[in-house]
Amino acid sequence: MWVASSCSDYLDRMPQSDLTENDVFTNYQNVRSYFDVVYTLNGVFKASILGTSAFGSLHLDNMCDFADGGRVMWNMYHKWGPLGDNVGPHFYNGILVPFFKYIRISNMVLEKLHRVQDARSEEDLLDLRGQAHFVRAFCHFELFRYWGPMPYITKVISGDDTWDIPRLTKNATMRSVAADMDTAFFYFEKAGKIRRDGRPGEAGHLNHPDQERPNGVAAKALKARALLYAASPLNNANGKKDWEDAAIANWEAIVLARQYGYDLMPADRFSENFVGAKYSNEQLWASHYGAISRTHGLNKQLTNAVFTNSPTNDSGLCPTQNAVDMFETKWGDPLNTEEDRAAATALGHYNEQDPFVNRDPRFYLNIIYNGAPIPGYDTARIYTETINGVVTGSELIPNTGYQGITRTGYYMRKYWGGQSIKNPTSPLYTSPMIRLGELYLNYAEAANEAYGPSVPAPGADMSAVQTINFLRSRWPESELAPVQTRFTTSTEALRPRIKNERAVELAFEGHYYFDIRRWMDAPRTMSAVQIGIIPEKVPVSSEYPTGFKFTRRPLPDDRQSRWFDAKYYLPFMSSDYFKFKAFEAGGPW
Repeated sequence: MWVASSCSDYLDRMPQSDLTENDVFTNYQNVRSYFDVVYTLNGVFKASILGTSAFGSLHLDNMCDFADGGRVMWNMYHKWGPLGDNVGPHFYNGILVPFFKYIRISNMVLEKLHRVQDARSEEDLLDLRGQAHFVRAFCHFELFRYWGPMPYITKVISGDDTWDIPRLTKNATMRSVAADMDTAFFYFEKAGKIRRDGRPGEAGHLNHPDQERPNGVAAKALKARALLYAASPLNNANGKKDWEDAAIANWEAIVLARQYGYDLMPADRFSENFVGAKYSNEQLWASHYGAISRTHGLNKQLTNAVFTNSPTNDSGLCPTQNAVDMFETKWGDPLNTEEDRAAATALGHYNEQDPFVNRDPRFYLNIIYNGAPIPGYDTARIYTETINGVVTGSELIPNTGYQGITRTGYYMRKYWGGQSIKNPTSPLYTSPMIRLGELYLNYAEAANEAYGPSVPAPGADMSAVQTINFLRSRWPESELAPVQTRFTTSTEALRPRIKNERAVELAFEGHYYFDIRRWMDAPRTMSAVQIGIIPEKVPVSSEYPTGFKFTRRPLPDDRQSRWFDAKYYLPFMSSDYFKFKAFEAGGPW
């Protein structure tokens, strides 16, 4: 199996070129500096920019049916075309190569930490050992999500060792991640680092200098996430037993998180999980980026050109109508299909010509739509109008050569932050690597598959249905009703609503791309026609009560997605995979 090239070059390099291996691994500060490479801008923690958390949604959601990029960029090519070496500059060089490097760094620390002679305390060494296990497991997990099953590397590989290591099965890879996270927790607990900052009301709450580092709660949470992946249809090897293990692990992580003071953010502060605060008490582990203006390189990836005044550059995320339809009515009516929308219309809960009223409150937090209130613009103007026989675009879809404007009729709000040429602010940005809301969703999915909708997992005090409704109760029932009882009668009836709940609750947080693969739903969702609606301004009438005509239209062909099974994983660079015997027969995919 491919590990990493140039072993003798950068993998063994010490923090300073004049330090010997003995200098590094006998001195605590030196070994910590050596390990802390994983937390730098290009390391594990900040690699979420490239895809391991929400900021990766720019690429991932634009590579599937959830969103469309303003500009047709490389990630759009992956949506409709074959996957090839052009993945290199983004995921391959940004995640695969460095993550194998960080696995090696972790293994170096684990093998040589016993040589440290001047640690301030035994707890410092235990903490560092816990971090090394965590990072090793986290890197293997992310590599698996993108590239499929891997060898699980637990020792330092020298230049004389065999690099052609057999890959594990998919299920075994995830169970190895889970075991490593358990070991990380063992050391975090001994080091007193189950939570690094103070609990609510305690000193240091959400303001600890080491808060960027993972903790014991995060280790248990990521163990539970790995077991959910192990149980999923793409990776399941043990039937119901895999789901039972995932349900129990996720519930144990929920209990631990509650014990250490983590909680769901209230509805009026939900957005602080992403924008406007350094950290939130729902984030079990998060990546903070500081204050980011509209001109910052990272924000220019997320925000469309129309907000940044960059006509030929910025692209951003434009949710498809397919994604918008995932946001139910406030009464819990699904809107995913034409039949769903007809049923909601018959109840008086939905009107295709007035589609943005009475929706799940998360719709308003995630989506910029025509007429939405937005800073600096009063309301978002995303429509066309025929003037003197000429079709003219409105303010946010101008006819002036902007490449990055929406073709779907929508822009992404969740990570927008409100800044633009009309509102030049620089809010704080934080990307949750894992938050408590996800744990509830993970538990609900596994519990439903293992025990059905209404039976809690052993030791749990909530069933799958109760858990989903608890998560929805973040909002008043007048704004978001519980799951309708017609969907709670069986595992099969509840399953689509749990999947939909994940798509809505975790929208633009980097999950949907992987979820549709582990569920093996991608062949269906990525073969469906992707739709947009750019409303047309018309006179107000009983038929068009808002003064806009909404017509569903397929996106252009170069913005549609096409599926073939090779797309379950990203490709390796051809220059590498022909080197190894593990690829000759395709491996245990």
